[in-house]
Amino acid sequence: MTLTPSQLARYIDHTLLKPESTPRDVAALVAEAVELGTYSVCISPSQLPIEVPPRLKVATVCGFPSGAVRAEIKGAEAALAVRQGADEVDMVINLGAAKSGDWVLVAGEIGRVRRDIDEAAAQRGAVVILKVIIESAALSDDEIVKACEATRDSGANFVKTSTGFHPAGGASLHAVELMAKTVGDQLGIKASGGIRTWHDAVAMIDAGATRLGVSATRAILAGGTPGGEGGDGGY
Repeated sequence: MTLTPSQLARYIDHTLLKPESTPRDVAALVAEAVELGTYSVCISPSQLPIEVPPRLKVATVCGFPSGAVRAEIKGAEAALAVRQGADEVDMVINLGAAKSGDWVLVAGEIGRVRRDIDEAAAQRGAVVILKVIIESAALSDDEIVKACEATRDSGANFVKTSTGFHPAGGASLHAVELMAKTVGDQLGIKASGGIRTWHDAVAMIDAGATRLGVSATRAILAGGTPGGEGGDGGY
């Protein structure tokens, strides 16, 4: 795919999820996102609410990074984030349930978070996007397919590869291709974790990603300019 830096920027959730991040760091993230023209910023829920210009969306995370909390806690966390201005919520599935083959539990918690988000969003008169992080590097191909199906059938809008924090790794082209093949055009596909260069980013889009979660946004976009080089240090 041939993209300009400004076109690639519109795929990007400009991300800052380091636990030591400060409000000053978040303000700098927002300013950089505005400068670079990214689709959104993605921040920890404890940093909400924040002020952003109308064109910039605010994303946050839920049950992050382990996913190993009860569905009602995830739902409450997501709903609070929505009431505090989040336009998008990226939730982590219960990986233990996925590895055990308990897809009823996985689908049930996604549905619970979806309902809690919708209730909070209705109070704002808003529509809020739900992305589901399946931690694809920790799953087999069959588990990736089943996780995508549970996501699709439970009312989410996107399925997402990774938190960027799991020791198994982040996004891979194989996982993105498999996810895209499974859900087709029914869901968006977000690739995140280890995307550090222009080449990485464009390859993920070519594989089927419709959104990218990265922290090395400036370096990645510089890789699409004459003489530019993609950088390191991505989320």
